[in-house]
Amino acid sequence: MKVLVLGAGRMGYGAAFDLIHNSPDVTSVTIADFHGELASNAAAKIGTDRITAKQIDAGNYAAVVELFRGHDSVISCVNYWYNESLSKAAIETKANFCDLGGNNYVVDSQLALDAEAKAAGISIIPDCGLAPGMVSVLAMHGAKQFETLDEIHIRVGGLPQQPQPPLDYQLVFSVEGLINEYIEVARVIRDGQIVEVPSMTELESLAFEGFPPLEAFQTSGGTSTLPDSFKGKIKNLDYKTIRYAGHCDKFKTMIDLGLCSSEQMVVDYQNVKPRKLFGDLLQKHLPADGPDYVLVRLEFVGKRKSEDSALQTPDSRLVYDIVDRLDESTGLSAMMRTTAFPASIIAQMMARGDVLEKGATPQEIAIDPDKFVAELGERNIDIKIY
Repeated sequence: MKVLVLGAGRMGYGAAFDLIHNSPDVTSVTIADFHGELASNAAAKIGTDRITAKQIDAGNYAAVVELFRGHDSVISCVNYWYNESLSKAAIETKANFCDLGGNNYVVDSQLALDAEAKAAGISIIPDCGLAPGMVSVLAMHGAKQFETLDEIHIRVGGLPQQPQPPLDYQLVFSVEGLINEYIEVARVIRDGQIVEVPSMTELESLAFEGFPPLEAFQTSGGTSTLPDSFKGKIKNLDYKTIRYAGHCDKFKTMIDLGLCSSEQMVVDYQNVKPRKLFGDLLQKHLPADGPDYVLVRLEFVGKRKSEDSALQTPDSRLVYDIVDRLDESTGLSAMMRTTAFPASIIAQMMARGDVLEKGATPQEIAIDPDKFVAELGERNIDIKIY
């Protein structure tokens, strides 16, 4: 099995690491980046002759098509706005394709390529990181335990082990992706209907054993295609991002002041986009790459399946919890493990033809949740179920 990884940053490196060190079916890996030196350094760090570094401009369609040729699967770890054209390149070269997502509208465009992907005999599966991503398959895994299901509530967050003021947050992925999550609308199911709610609203408190006070709030993108997949089957579904208590109010103040606006303004006779300046300031002043945690909680409410009807209750609750942390033995952060490893798992499942449905398909429809959860376990991403 030959797999191409586009992007040699944190997540690209994590995906390539998993393909080389945790995946016996993978015979070779290509890692490519706009900055060829970054790809070369990643390949050297992984340290095997089964990985090759390349330079690529993801916006150069002809070069991308040439690079895709000969690979069984491609994982995109580059910015989300490339994913539609990369999906078209996958169809042209008959290479399976998955990505880390990040934008609902781009995902809709990719899924519209379903007929072409089926004709090419490949799978295109967007949003295969953490959230959206791993949690989407876990949602389907939990849903299978119920005879009738009323609610799914998903809570996910990447947190520094040593939080520092003012935001008690560190950058663990693209700052553009972070701002998008905080300013675009969230899609949820309410009373059986898909609705949109503003991000950074509906603040709630929650607790994980051993952690200081935490909060969760609405953010965009985390549900991805789940509302469409569960519409008509469930009453309520939502996704919120977990942070240390106090983060939401502080960040929302900056949004309300216009610092995330893409509308150009003039400052000292210079044209400035506040969002670009703000993003640069976040990158300059927020810590990055320190020891981290990833917290995941999925809560299901409904009528559980049971052979003994006497054990049934009108409402039954099932909870999946994951607490992952920096792996000091490999140097991989919790965010790298829980974002890049799921994409690697899905890329390999596509290459093996081990998917429930070909075409351009949401992962909760295409991926066997039992096999996926077993693969997570092989990588010590453990789910506590209660």
